[in-house]
Amino acid sequence: MYHAVTPGTTRPAWPWAVSMLQFRDQLDFLAAEGYTTPTLGELIATPEKWPGRTAVITFDDGYLDNLAACEELHQRGMRASWFVVTGSIGQPPQWAEDGRPQGRLLNAGELREMRDHGMEIGSHSVSHVRLTEADDARLARELRDSKAALEDLLGSSVDSFAYPYGAGDTRCTTAVKQAGYRAACTTRTGWALRDQDPYRLRRLTVFNHDTVSTLARKLYFGSHDVGWRDVARHLLRLRRA
Repeated sequence: MYHAVTPGTTRPAWPWAVSMLQFRDQLDFLAAEGYTTPTLGELIATPEKWPGRTAVITFDDGYLDNLAACEELHQRGMRASWFVVTGSIGQPPQWAEDGRPQGRLLNAGELREMRDHGMEIGSHSVSHVRLTEADDARLARELRDSKAALEDLLGSSVDSFAYPYGAGDTRCTTAVKQAGYRAACTTRTGWALRDQDPYRLRRLTVFNHDTVSTLARKLYFGSHDVGWRDVARHLLRLRRA
């Protein structure tokens, strides 16, 4: 799970952003290690088709700097899934400031261009509200209206969703299904489909401090606890097994 990819080589201050240098290095690592990068929709539709090393690359929110990240993916023949807040398409984000990138989100033309490059565009709600705190009527609107807006914009079905802030419970999961989505991502750590529930998919977050080495360890362990002490404990458990 990525959010923002800032130009240049300097590590961003926002924890959920990476520099373009970090992003390129991480993509090159995935390519060198033989990872296939389907969209989330492709993974869910045909999970049996991806038996080898597979990494679904996702982006939340839809910041303008993601356009350059899309180009890097396209140049490498990779695909990714974007979860966009529809109420802020082409505008500055309308939800609470938390140190995120300045400027607007991707606009309609840019999202269509990304889709034409093989990327998946999914929903991240209308207003980036915590769905667990929304009443039933607003919950339904956030899911239904964002899906409809993207389908009108793209002229194709939108089947994937990501819970804002990763906040989702049984009521939210049921509402996502009823709104017509086929899959939904959380921010819970781990491998997707481990629980065999396409509406509670786990993800690994890529933070501003992540190097190729820490990303590799995250992918291997399916965890964020990838310090060298954690690795040593894991190896010790293997020796004792």
